[in-house]
Amino acid sequence: MLRERGIVSAEDAASLLTGLDHLDREQLRAARFDGSCEDFFFFVESLLEAQCGADVAGRLHTARSRNDIAITLYRMVTRRELLHVFEEVLALRLVLLKQATAHVDTIMPAYTHTQPAQPTTLAHYLMAAAEFLARDAGRLQAAFHTVNRSPLGACAITTTGFPISRERTAGLLGFECLAVNSYGAIAAVDYILESAAAVAILMVNLGRLTQDLLLWSMQEFRFLSLPAGFVQGSSIMPQKRNPVALEHTRILASRAFSEAQAAMTSLHNTPFGDIVDSEDDLQPLAFTMFADARRVLRLLAASMESAQFDTARMAACASGQFLTATELADTLVREAHLSFRQAHHLVSEAVQANPEDESPVRIAADLLRVAPGIASREVLLDALDPRTFIERRRITGGPAPAAIEPELERARELQGQLSQWARERGEALAAAHAELLAWRC
Repeated sequence: MLRERGIVSAEDAASLLTGLDHLDREQLRAARFDGSCEDFFFFVESLLEAQCGADVAGRLHTARSRNDIAITLYRMVTRRELLHVFEEVLALRLVLLKQATAHVDTIMPAYTHTQPAQPTTLAHYLMAAAEFLARDAGRLQAAFHTVNRSPLGACAITTTGFPISRERTAGLLGFECLAVNSYGAIAAVDYILESAAAVAILMVNLGRLTQDLLLWSMQEFRFLSLPAGFVQGSSIMPQKRNPVALEHTRILASRAFSEAQAAMTSLHNTPFGDIVDSEDDLQPLAFTMFADARRVLRLLAASMESAQFDTARMAACASGQFLTATELADTLVREAHLSFRQAHHLVSEAVQANPEDESPVRIAADLLRVAPGIASREVLLDALDPRTFIERRRITGGPAPAAIEPELERARELQGQLSQWARERGEALAAAHAELLAWRC
């Protein structure tokens, strides 16, 4: 860009390029602070001086500051990390969609307030998780677009008197556009805050899902089991199969969430300007957050891909505990033309008549005792069947196969769109990098 704008000569630009090409990356990675240079930027410049001389090397810093260089680097790494997390979200979501497809007819109890509530299907539950992952993907996309704006050319904070092209450097570095206002390009930290917020919400979502999966793994539930590679035995209790993969997932989600919170807290009440607070000490925290978030997603995806569900046990639990009482009341509304409140009262009275006996035959008998002739015994028994309960809930968003199948199709279509977005972003960054490396005077 400096050459194209006539700020440095073609000869100096060629010398700078050659010098940059000959820098030893391993030497840079291995470098430790020894006091000979103020910081890493000056260390790199000193190595460049050895390649092409101090006068030429010093020209590279024309119209640049450590301020805009550092934030440009941070944004480049942050966008890369966001794309990695985004891709892991899609991988987990794909696993959930596959499991949902295999369990459209798997009946299980749904819970409200941690208590058995109504019958549903495993597919219905998993599709709820797939939905929040799609929203998480949307938040990561929004964060990516916020991050992927170039601050380069803002210099210290007020740009420069040289006729540089910020647009050119933005394009060569794969940025979509500029962080236009130079003061904000240096001072604003919402690019990292938005990224942390997206990761924090994702981790809360995954933590809640993982908590359910751990409950399902308890012997009292026995809904879910993991294969040998995802469980741990006991050094003293021979019978133990501890689902430690899910425990690791839970704590890693908590860690990543805490790291996101720590990043936000670190920046709270800092001045709106160029400050160290948003730089060297903060950025490693954000990178650790991303790394832990990716571990959560990979581990949970692997656990869910190999998870086995006890479908008979789940169906049995959905058949008891009066979970179909709502449909019984709905049936009285349809068959006997009662108000729902009247129907609710009658069903409640029938249930409470003998709460120890959950059998449909007993419930139907007691309902007919308190309300003789209100409906046929066959109609009442059919209403108390979990499959009937699910089949009748076929409106948009319900658990009936007729509602789930279109939802699965839409989810697969969205999965393709999200995957395409990730591919396009990766290709755009690769193309910009290729153009940058191919350019010669």
